[in-house]
Amino acid sequence: MANGGPVEHGYPHLETVRAALTALYRRLSYDTIHQFATSVAPADVAFCDTDDLHLGAQRVARELVRHYRLPDARMVVAFREMEHAAHIELAAGPEYFVELNDRFRTHRRDIGAALAHEIMHVYLHRVGLSFAGTRDNEILTDTATTYLGAGWLLLDAYRVDGVSSQKLGYLTPEEFGYVVAKRSLVFGEDPSVWFTSAQAYAAYGRGLERARCDEREPPLTAAGWAGRRRYARDRRHAQGVRAGSGDAGAPYAFVRDPQGPLRVMFACPTCRQRIRVPVRGRVRARCGLCRTVLECDT
Repeated sequence: MANGGPVEHGYPHLETVRAALTALYRRLSYDTIHQFATSVAPADVAFCDTDDLHLGAQRVARELVRHYRLPDARMVVAFREMEHAAHIELAAGPEYFVELNDRFRTHRRDIGAALAHEIMHVYLHRVGLSFAGTRDNEILTDTATTYLGAGWLLLDAYRVDGVSSQKLGYLTPEEFGYVVAKRSLVFGEDPSVWFTSAQAYAAYGRGLERARCDEREPPLTAAGWAGRRRYARDRRHAQGVRAGSGDAGAPYAFVRDPQGPLRVMFACPTCRQRIRVPVRGRVRARCGLCRTVLECDT
């Protein structure tokens, strides 16, 4: 939790975020992910200053347990002074003990955001999905929270005014915006109407543009002129010299099968799984992981 301190911006964790999206699709499956087609509604996690602190936190926790389709385990919510926003004990159940930072006693509208992240730890623990190392595992948790419909709360908790600033989670505001946008492009949601923070709304806009860039990279037919020209040059070089050539940082690579034609390998714009298709002009490919149909010009 950044509380009054500097807030990191940009996309420093983008590769880990993309790896987390791929891991979600691989572990949960297309069908399970599409059970979360509807995000947490603002009214379901609303928390006003007149609500009882502990009863209100319990109510919001129950709603998030329901959203994640977890067994109806009891969430015990307490408050204490700590460095981080929250902490949860991943015991076997049937109760889970969640501690929230004392700051949330007076910043109650962000209790849902903190609980969304912590209860996602329970969900990932139950499905057996984790990354090595605390940092990467927390990025996975933020990404899963957001892609499964509750992470817009974490982005909306990002606020800056003349005297203070606040941000929850390990992702930057733009990275949260990117994952919210990736989800909105799949499920046809418009999360922009839910944001109460002007800074969160702006970060979502930047993340949306970055997410749309994923859909405009060659060899996809939606690629722009400059990308298509660079791709054509790299393809000529690969056909005439050797596979695997191309500019450093290009979103594709050419590979030659021992018994087959030259192929191009690139990331699915939805789930980021690597796809290989033959280099032979117009090709329609279907990602086997997320079932996205891709129009390619190879």
